[in-house]
Amino acid sequence: MAKPDGTKLIAENRRARRDYELIERVEAGVVLTGTEVKSARDGLVQLGQAYADVRDGEAWLVGASISEYAQAGPLGHQPDRDRKLLLHRSEIDSLYGKVREKGLTLVPTRMYFKDGRVKVEIALARGRERADKRRVVAERDARRDIERALKRRR
Repeated sequence: MAKPDGTKLIAENRRARRDYELIERVEAGVVLTGTEVKSARDGLVQLGQAYADVRDGEAWLVGASISEYAQAGPLGHQPDRDRKLLLHRSEIDSLYGKVREKGLTLVPTRMYFKDGRVKVEIALARGRERADKRRVVAERDARRDIERALKRRR
């Protein structure tokens, strides 16, 4: 179901919030074929192992899987191909500079339709250590417990 702001979620990479510290988010368009868009409408997209890469001055989405569209027959698309991301030159240069110098990575956090076009939210991220992941989960659980206790008192 579409939200009031015209977006409809296709896929979300919830694991990215746990495995990475998300620093900056950027919205990018994606170059897709017709059968890929139809599969995306059906929600057949997986971002779990995906990342973004800058090659030859262009941004690419690598490792995202869009399942084949069943009604396409033999003329469908390749599920695991690299897909070009549509960003402004200044955004690409800025992201490339940060990734190259600071040891950060580009992780897709979610894919969605916005006004009928497929968009991907790319986050500039720093990997977390195993102990950091545990601490983040423990803090989130503690916050939930506090909220529940406050809710009961009201």
